[in-house]
Parts: sequence; C-alpha cells; structure tokens
Amino acid sequence: MSFLRNGLVTSPLLGALWTFIIATTVAVAMSFITGAEFRPSLLLSLFWGAGLGVLCLPGPRWKPLAGLALLTVLSLVGFGPLVIGSEVSFLSGLIGAVAMAGFSALGMVRILTECPQGTLNRHEFEAAVIRFLTGFGYIFFTAIVVIPFYVMVMTSLKNQSELIQNPLDFSLDLSKGFDLFRSYTELFSQFSFGSYLWTSFYISVLTVLITLAFAVPGAYAVARLRFKGRAAFSRSILLIYMVPMIVLALPIYIAFSMAGLRNSITGIVMIYPVTTIPVALYMLQGYFRGLPAEVEEAGLMDGLSRLAVIWKITLPLSLPAMASVSLYVFMIAWNEFLLAFMLLDDPTKFTLTRGIASLNSSEIPRQHLMAGSVIATVPIMALFLGLERFMTKGLTAGSVKG
Repeated sequence: MSFLRNGLVTSPLLGALWTFIIATTVAVAMSFITGAEFRPSLLLSLFWGAGLGVLCLPGPRWKPLAGLALLTVLSLVGFGPLVIGSEVSFLSGLIGAVAMAGFSALGMVRILTECPQGTLNRHEFEAAVIRFLTGFGYIFFTAIVVIPFYVMVMTSLKNQSELIQNPLDFSLDLSKGFDLFRSYTELFSQFSFGSYLWTSFYISVLTVLITLAFAVPGAYAVARLRFKGRAAFSRSILLIYMVPMIVLALPIYIAFSMAGLRNSITGIVMIYPVTTIPVALYMLQGYFRGLPAEVEEAGLMDGLSRLAVIWKITLPLSLPAMASVSLYVFMIAWNEFLLAFMLLDDPTKFTLTRGIASLNSSEIPRQHLMAGSVIATVPIMALFLGLERFMTKGLTAGSVKG
C-alpha cells in the first residue's frame, strides 16, 4: 500500500473513480430531465479522469480549468466520459458536458486540496480518501432519495397518452400550463382526496394526544419513581416491536370485527396509539432522566403535589422533547397503512394511505396514483424539514435549562 501514498499515484486513481461517478450521475440526471440519451463511458471516464486527477493537484490554477475545458470539448465531440446521443439538442448536450466536467474538476480540486505531487504522509493520504468517500456518499444517498421522488412527481404530471407512448420519458411540456396538474384536480374532484386528507389529519392529531396522555405519566414514573419491576418495565418497553404487525393482523381483525369496531374511525383511533405509545415512552423516559431532580425536589419542598410538579415544572422543561415525540408520532400515524387497509372498507372513512391504495387499479390511470403519493408525501416532508432544525435545537436547550 505504500506505493499508493504518492500524489502522482493517488490523484489519477481518485480522479478516474470520481470522474466515472460524476459522469454516471450527470447521465442519469440529464436522461431524466430531457428524456434523451445520455450515458457514461467507463473506459473514457477512467482514462480522462486519471489525467484530470493529475491536473487538479495543488499548483497553478490554469491546470484544473484546462481539464474542465478539455473534458467539456471531448464530451461534445463524442470522445469524453459523457456519451451524448445524436438526438440530443446542442444546448442540452452543452449543459450535460459542462456539468460533468465542472463537477469532476471542482470535486477533484476539493479532494486533492492537501495532496503534494510527491510522497504523501498518512494524514494527507487518509484525508484525500475520506473526502472522496464523503463526496461519493453525498451523491449516492442523494440519488436514492431524489430519483424515486422525481420519477413520482414527473409521472403525476403526465397524461395517459404520454405514459403509454414512452413510460421512461420524464421530461415536461411546460406549454400545457396548469393542465399539467390535471391529475391533482381530478383527485380532489372525482376521488374525494380532500376527505382522505382531513381524515388522516385528525386521526393523526388524536393519536398524538392519546399517545402523550399515556406516555408522559408512564415515562415520568419510569424515570423518577421507585417501584417493584421498574427496571424490567424500562427494559421491556420496546418488546412489542419484536412481534411483526402482520402477525397481529388476524387477531386484531377478529377482535375488532366481534366488537363492532371494524370499519370505524373509533377503531382506528384506538389501535394507532398502541403502536406509538411504546416508542414515545422510550424517548420521553430518557429525556426525563436527563432533567435535574433537584428542580422537582425544590417544588415538592415548596408544597407542590407530585402532579403539580409534573404540570408546572417537568412538562415546561420537556416541551422540546414532547414536540419531537409529537412530530414522530404524527408521522407514524399519517403514514400507517396496514391497519387502515385491514380495518377500513368504507371509502367515506378512508385514511390517506388507504385512499392511495384504492387508486392502485388497472381502471385508474397511473398518474393519479403518483399524484396521490405526492400529496401524501409533500406535507409530512415539509413539516419534518421545517421543524427538525428547531426540534434538535430545542432538545439541547431544554436539557441545559434543567
């Protein structure tokens, strides 16, 4: 391995791999966006990427710029890492070539920022490899998240004839204007999606309230009180998740049918907290343990009852944790499918996930199913991304205040 710890060996190896990764990423992205043929060339990516790696070693700034220009021109004339189909317009081909060359060059400059041309010490070599792996990780995990969502959104904006003509063409005809959103308007006008959204919303809110009503006192008891079996109970809170829900499906179905709770919102509101209370207990008990007991003891010495201490001291200090748990429980209830699919048959009582499942039929256009999936995904994604930063900050602040 010692021969690798040389700038003139490490840089071409990392450059070859990095250029192929970028060429593949740009080819997939441009193919999805334009619907035309872009593909990476393995051999040319490795060959030209090795040269780009050497050019991007620390030194004169003109060298990586020269590599960027060279890769762009080579791709446009058909001898570069990115192979552009003959039917691709010049503008699309230029954008793809510049993106491939630009991200390749900029990435290599960043990866090789501390690499000399001579022998590398252990720190320099490992730092370069770590930066390369970090960049690859960002690209890989972004791709596996973004590509399915992109395909889902683009499919929802198509009409039936376009999907039949070419199901793999994810480009958009912007001249259609608001007609692109026809699938969404039809969902609300013909498939009662507004009712599904409202049902899922208030069921999720009720699930959060019921879960907190049981989880808060339970978690406080485990964290603060001393009673027989406390340690065993604390360790066994999450044992329910060792039993797959599909195993419990038949007993739940039979019990709810006999009790007259099947096909009712009441039954759903009763069963959802069963799946969320254990995880809420587990999350809250850890937070309660982190709060200083001296603050509560001071309240007790001032004449407050235990319930008053919980209400006036513990809960205000625990608001960040309760907000995080509430968001997590809301997401579980919003996305739950198995119990809703098993217990609900009346379309007027469908939750959002159950309503989307009803669209999975040969009689309903595929774009309606994708539009329903977007409607179910975007609100909860926006809620999480909008609140996650504040939740994390609040959890830290809450524990410090205690």
